Amino acid sequence: MSEETVKNVFVVGLDEANLPTLQAVPGARSMRFHGLLTVEELQDGEVSVPEVLEKAQRELDAFEGSIDAIVGYWDFPVSTLVPIRGERYGTRTTSLESVVKCEHKYWSRLEQREVTDCHPRFGRVDLRGDPPRPPDGVRFPMWLKPALSYSSELAFRVGDEEAFHKAVTEIREGISRVGRPFERILDRIDLPPEMDGVGGRVCLAEEECAGIQVAVEGYVHQGEVTVYGTLDSIDYPDSACFLRHQYPSTLPPQVIGRIHDVTERVMRRIGFDSATFSVEYFYDPSTGRINLLEINPRHSQSHAELFQYVDGVPNHHPMLALALGSDPTMPHRQGPYAMAAKWYYRWFTDGEVRHVPSPETIARIERETPGVRIHVLPEPGRRLSDLSQQDSYSYEVAHIFTGGDDEEELREKYDHCVAALGLTIDEPEAGARR
Repeated sequence: MSEETVKNVFVVGLDEANLPTLQAVPGARSMRFHGLLTVEELQDGEVSVPEVLEKAQRELDAFEGSIDAIVGYWDFPVSTLVPIRGERYGTRTTSLESVVKCEHKYWSRLEQREVTDCHPRFGRVDLRGDPPRPPDGVRFPMWLKPALSYSSELAFRVGDEEAFHKAVTEIREGISRVGRPFERILDRIDLPPEMDGVGGRVCLAEEECAGIQVAVEGYVHQGEVTVYGTLDSIDYPDSACFLRHQYPSTLPPQVIGRIHDVTERVMRRIGFDSATFSVEYFYDPSTGRINLLEINPRHSQSHAELFQYVDGVPNHHPMLALALGSDPTMPHRQGPYAMAAKWYYRWFTDGEVRHVPSPETIARIERETPGVRIHVLPEPGRRLSDLSQQDSYSYEVAHIFTGGDDEEELREKYDHCVAALGLTIDEPEAGARR
């Protein structure tokens, strides 16, 4: 293949785990993937937006070939870096404003309520208040969360005033890590009057939603919204932490249709285009109520294997196709399995990682169990509380992907992998428990 036909695709935060699925998209042989900044540079500690933008520009300016696409599948700051650098180098992306309208949880709610009532009651919390008060009209139990955070970091479910004040204290202490850099992005946008003075270090309160959690993935191409997949999200028993994402959804078709309709209206309202998205919902079977939880201005890289197992193509395909100006259509049910799941193997107490399986052990497990892929997160000697981007209630120690004919097969493969991995974590003050 000649150099002229090869497209240079710069992936912001390219990681080893996603490279195989990127290379499995249709037409990947005509693409050359280049990493642009590391995940650690982009997400560890308090990110300096000017430094990240400058370093990305230096790397792109030093490249001697054509810059055909700049893409990313991570949250802030990757999500905002893609349109900023895309504008400079003339690559296809959605607008920076549309990305921020998705990611800023308060602004996003203001946009959503213009076209739908499928969202919980919400309001801003004045973190400077003494004492801070719940917003008028928002009832307990509620969720408190910063306008922007990583992986549910600093998100708290609170059931009364005491828990509310405790959560606000923790949010006050940690909100600047992401909120302060986010404000550098807000400075680049002409904000509407309703966002005047809101900033990036604002806390949102939302009434708790009940029911089944579900996510949709899709893209917008030339103003046309397409939803290509709907997934169920199942929590651990008596927990708000994900146990697994499962594709395809088992919800009734008419419910899925309603969710797709809300998604289309909201994404048009936001002005999103030429990019992929994922939107999370709650559906309450007892009332028929649908509530939009949050909008992500990128597809979920953690679902890539699920779409590959079921549809035959990873969901990186529409991201790359849109960025390169080609057909973003996803195939449907052309993969080797009827169902697939991403499992979150979690530890619910702190501890020190004593033993993790070797790459050779993981490769053997994957060979012996078709339709399985495993990512172990911590290294030996690491304390779980030192891991980055964890939620407020648990620690992710492994991601296990399984494909099968039904839910029973998905679970059997997961249980087999957990037992075979032999992960050992010491908890000095309590017996080890999963």
